[in-house]
Amino acid sequence: MMFVAPQWGFSEEINGANTAWILTSTALVLFMTLPGLALFYGGLVRSKNVLSVLMQCFSITCLASLLWVAVGYSMAFSEGTAFVGGLSKAFLAGVGEASVSGDIPETVFIMFQMTFAIITPALVVGGFAERIRFSAVMAFSALWLLAVYAPVTHWVWGGGWLAEMGLLDFAGGTVVHITAGVAALVAAIILGKRQGFGQMALPPHNLTMTFIGAGMLWVGWFGFNAGSALAADGNAGMAMLVTHLSAAAGCLTWSFIEWIRYGKPSALGAVTGMVAGLGTITPASGYVGPAGAMVIGLSAGIVCFYCTLWLKQVFKIDDSLDVFPVHGVGGILGTFMAGIFASSELGVFSGQGLAEGMTILSQLKVQLIGIGATFAYTAVVSLILFYVIDKLIGLRVTADEEAQGLDITCHNEVGYDL
Repeated sequence: MMFVAPQWGFSEEINGANTAWILTSTALVLFMTLPGLALFYGGLVRSKNVLSVLMQCFSITCLASLLWVAVGYSMAFSEGTAFVGGLSKAFLAGVGEASVSGDIPETVFIMFQMTFAIITPALVVGGFAERIRFSAVMAFSALWLLAVYAPVTHWVWGGGWLAEMGLLDFAGGTVVHITAGVAALVAAIILGKRQGFGQMALPPHNLTMTFIGAGMLWVGWFGFNAGSALAADGNAGMAMLVTHLSAAAGCLTWSFIEWIRYGKPSALGAVTGMVAGLGTITPASGYVGPAGAMVIGLSAGIVCFYCTLWLKQVFKIDDSLDVFPVHGVGGILGTFMAGIFASSELGVFSGQGLAEGMTILSQLKVQLIGIGATFAYTAVVSLILFYVIDKLIGLRVTADEEAQGLDITCHNEVGYDL
């Protein structure tokens, strides 16, 4: 099961249970960004930049909400081309209390999808944290939402070309995690390293805050994945179960690797492994079974751990909060593994079954096309957007402003009055 272009109409055949669940899921997904992601990211930066990260997440939430209603929803889910939807639903034209999408009110579907459009550009914040102008964040987020997020959403969930091919992406491996991870990687390369990267430690200033945010993300992710069933049914129940199992496996795997390598498991590693497990199970959550989910979570802990090390130590790229190796790589890995563990022919590791006529090999071909297309398109468009914004208003704060901290230089406030 996956998102498809909503069937609009006017009907009294609204399922109350499904509507109640998607209303709840919508609140849970918004809770992931505010306050979950904001606190998670806020604790990971240095104290002089904590307010800047909170402000970026908060402001992106407001900006994305308005853009989604204005044109984003229509571009993603209205009828159009195989590449992008049209503007027939701009400013939610024709949407009223009686409008339905499937067996839930269309307003509920719009709001649920809005929360995905909010958290995706907010995830990118981790790639350029501690060194970007606030004006550049807002400009990039607005343009990126319309130029990258909405079209890719249409490809996968809005009846576009990847949906026609049969791509398995239940809740956002391509749409959310690959797009956000690749955009963060491009941002980290374009903006360059933070002052002191590679020469001195740049430790999180408040891991307690990060842990609180991580717990909120874990709980909110049930709405993200189980809500993507768009019904209160067995598919939602299985999606919730496998989401939890993958998170647990990712957390313990990352911690165990650190324990072996460094003698002690870190708190930061535990929450990072948990997020890796969640991001990796996301595209597969509606298709796989419990045993497959544990393999996916274990794989996420291993692969994302080493990709994090390689990005910083080998490639010397300062993706400040590890968005690409956790979300981008996790999204790639999960989208690929969905094509394997969705199969009903793997014994205890079997999932819900592939589409009729599909084999694991043919499904993996579709998965790889989806991964490659999403990666390439996001990288190219993000690069163009950053280049244009840099030329027009500038991306990076000055060296003095970065040393002083973005809280005071961008917002004239401080996170802590010490």
